[in-house]
Amino acid sequence: MPRILIADDQADVLAALRLLLKGDGYDIEGASSPAGVLQAVDAQELDVVLMDLNYARDTTSGSEGLDLLTRIQTVDPTLPVVVMTAWGSVNLAVEVMRRGARDFIQKPWDNARLLAVLRTQVELAKALRRGQRLEAENLALRDSAADATANLPRVIAESQAMKAILKVVERIGPADANVLITGENGAGKEVIARALHTSSARAAKPLVSLNAGALAEGLFESELFGHVRGAFTDAKADRVGRFELADGGTLFLDEIANVPLNLQPKLLRVLETGEFERVGSSKTRKVDVRVLSATNADLNADVAQGKFRQDLLFRLNTVEIHLPPLRERREDIPPLAEHFLRQHSERYRRGVMGLTPQALEALRQHAWPGNVRELDHVIERAVLMSSSSVVTAFDLALQSTPDARLSARLEEMSLEEAERLLIKKALARFEGNANRAAEALGLSRSALYRRLQKYGLS
Repeated sequence: MPRILIADDQADVLAALRLLLKGDGYDIEGASSPAGVLQAVDAQELDVVLMDLNYARDTTSGSEGLDLLTRIQTVDPTLPVVVMTAWGSVNLAVEVMRRGARDFIQKPWDNARLLAVLRTQVELAKALRRGQRLEAENLALRDSAADATANLPRVIAESQAMKAILKVVERIGPADANVLITGENGAGKEVIARALHTSSARAAKPLVSLNAGALAEGLFESELFGHVRGAFTDAKADRVGRFELADGGTLFLDEIANVPLNLQPKLLRVLETGEFERVGSSKTRKVDVRVLSATNADLNADVAQGKFRQDLLFRLNTVEIHLPPLRERREDIPPLAEHFLRQHSERYRRGVMGLTPQALEALRQHAWPGNVRELDHVIERAVLMSSSSVVTAFDLALQSTPDARLSARLEEMSLEEAERLLIKKALARFEGNANRAAEALGLSRSALYRRLQKYGLS
């Protein structure tokens, strides 16, 4: 129902207008003072305001109402205001219209004319807001499409593993097949999704992203499919969902394993048919969207545990691309580091031009549990901390893990020293149990005892 705010300080006038307008299908709010009017306009979405010009402070001149009209226009210039007063004149009517009112009605009013004026203003306001919303959405989509190409991170691939992935991207990018991208957090799954989009026939259309891991469970359906006003408590206006925003383009669903089980049938339906309904609406809408998804979870294990629908997985992974962690493609570390160095040096205007050989070696030796994202953050911090035109190993401030420190020690040891250390660690791990230590080391019990005697270990 269209929502109308009636503003008048006379209780009998408010009651009469409520009775008239309720019968014509309006959702009615009332206010008896200018302060109450402004509070109502600020707190909720209204379709029209019907307001008196005179209140308790000044009952004849209309100046209080004119000031209120100006303030309403400041809060919401698109909100139609119809003014009514018992103290009308031609000059006052002209001034009311000059200040932004849509129409002027004199008391006592004619019911038929009043209803006709309000219906007209409600329809005009709806058309205006629809046009503004579509313009805003189109602008957002154009910006999204521009970002997908102009700000696309380069896919840097020196390792054989990444070169193989880029060949797959070249083959399947132009197709409309849904793609599931797997790999650890920070490995670069979104970069691959952008590469797939920009190499497709949909590149001129928007690439819309949604991180399913960052949403509360109750917001999933509204974010994906949109909602209509009144669908739930805070739904004060219609909202377009991500599938509609991505119509004709690509939708990237990150952390897909986090989609609630009860919503997965609706997601499956839109993947199969392109059809869905906004929350609170029975109107079926249809879109043409390519879906790229990503996860660091084992979806097959989730299917086995009943956490993820197998038929949905089949729809998502027409093609699956697995991104190896950065520690398994160390050839990519130097070019990635240099790329991030240029990027952050330009961003912070630092004039840092390169990395020392020691810094590059420290980067190669690091375990990178956070993958490419961690490397990006490390280089960003080093650019800020560097006191010269090159980044040193000290600037990187990398924290060695116990495994990394052990690996470094082993590289400096002789074969006998390394063997002695490994035997000591195995005995310590199994609390001196020689049988279990020998089994873990791949030795027979007698072979272990010979080495214990050789190295003077008990």
